[in-house]
Amino acid sequence: MTDASPRQDPTEQGPFEQGPTEQGPTEQGPTEQGPTIAPTADVDPRAHVGAGTKVWHLAQVREDAQVGEDCIIGRGAYIGPGVVVGDRCKIQNHALVYEPAVLEPGAFVGPAAVFTNDYFPRAVNPDGSLKSADDWHAVGVTVREGASIGARAVCVAPVTIGRWALVAAGSVVTKDVPDHALVAGVPARRLRWVGRAGHPLEPADPRESGECRWVCPVTGETYLETDGTLRLLAQPDDTL
Repeated sequence: MTDASPRQDPTEQGPFEQGPTEQGPTEQGPTEQGPTIAPTADVDPRAHVGAGTKVWHLAQVREDAQVGEDCIIGRGAYIGPGVVVGDRCKIQNHALVYEPAVLEPGAFVGPAAVFTNDYFPRAVNPDGSLKSADDWHAVGVTVREGASIGARAVCVAPVTIGRWALVAAGSVVTKDVPDHALVAGVPARRLRWVGRAGHPLEPADPRESGECRWVCPVTGETYLETDGTLRLLAQPDDTL
């Protein structure tokens, strides 16, 4: 009996267009997979998209944007001109990342989150003329390594989201967020500390010096709080 199931033409494009492969670290080493870009995505030829990155349907990556390796750009996401996205970032569906935003490696931007770039937005000048690019100055959002922005959160530039910080869904961030801070609300305020695993930290025994230690319930990593800042200790028994 013959197989009646349809067979795909080997030359037919699948759901993604395969980008060019890049040479590995040595000439004899294995090659790395190039970026994969959905046919309906709009990636400007002047943009750079790194190896292993996936750009899903209806996403737009504008001119001169720099997207690192092994990233995910979700359906309908927007990456503005000149935006810098580090390796292993995830930008979820319909997120809007306006220039001149910078995302360090491992940053997460949730669905429909917005990074603004105009602190005094107006469509027209006082004389009623339409504003042009020369009539305003773009300011950006910086997201440090490992930080996460929840769904539908708004980051009002210029702000910096600290390393491994967590912005709760629906929050409006109007000032800088410290490393490892969990912020929520409108405007966003710090509620707790979070570790690199994203879970809230638990208090450890207080120290005689008045400094406070925190422990991640997932990884066991120990953090030290001093003067409103938090840092990961090099060793669990660090006595700095």
